[in-house]
Amino acid sequence: MSASLAIARYTLLEAVRNRWLWLLLGLALAAIGLSSLLDAMALTESRQIQLALLASMLRLASVFLVTTFVVSSMAREAADKGQQMLLALAFPRATYLAGKLLGYAALALLPAVLFGLLACCYAPPSQAGLWALALLCECWIMVAFAVLCMVIMQQLPAALAACSGFYLLARSIGTLQLLAHGSRPDGSAGGAASHVFDLLGTLLPHLDRYGSSDWLVYQAASLQDLAGMLAQTALFVTLLVLAALYDLYRKAV
Repeated sequence: MSASLAIARYTLLEAVRNRWLWLLLGLALAAIGLSSLLDAMALTESRQIQLALLASMLRLASVFLVTTFVVSSMAREAADKGQQMLLALAFPRATYLAGKLLGYAALALLPAVLFGLLACCYAPPSQAGLWALALLCECWIMVAFAVLCMVIMQQLPAALAACSGFYLLARSIGTLQLLAHGSRPDGSAGGAASHVFDLLGTLLPHLDRYGSSDWLVYQAASLQDLAGMLAQTALFVTLLVLAALYDLYRKAV
């Protein structure tokens, strides 16, 4: 456990030394400025438009920053032979993986807390808290998937492409299912496309249900949404970590 905590600590130090926090603050200020500009330009429901746009931009910025850092950090470690050195030490490979996941999971807390506090300025604290928790769960799923991609591929462009495709598909799977089922005149669930999207909907996390802007704009979040989101996050993070652990033990040092 001490080795895992040490690896997690140095993972966080790497983010601080790379000025990751300054980039996070810069993107937050840019999102506030752009949403305020649209607030001034909108003729009706300007406050709702500002909040919806702000929530969407903060959500995308969080996922992008966390995922990019995970992939680039592990790619740099692999290029510098640091990963091989750690795996050759006298502790289980699960210790190395646990340390990296702990560090990245702790790093994901920063945008969730910062943007959750920012959301409190525009929405009720209870709804902002639920939205921030949903953002954290979304980031944790992407962290686990990014680690799995780097363990398997160990190539930065391929891992980034896989993470981008996974996120876009998970964010749009609900809409794709509705389109596939609604494309038939009788509204029945027939056709190959509907079966394919139903299968993908079973295999993928429904990130379209995480941290919706409606939670902040219309206070639409509920405890039922929270329970389903937490259960789905626990399931998919566990599966992704087990897959990464299996591939890590399968590799030679």
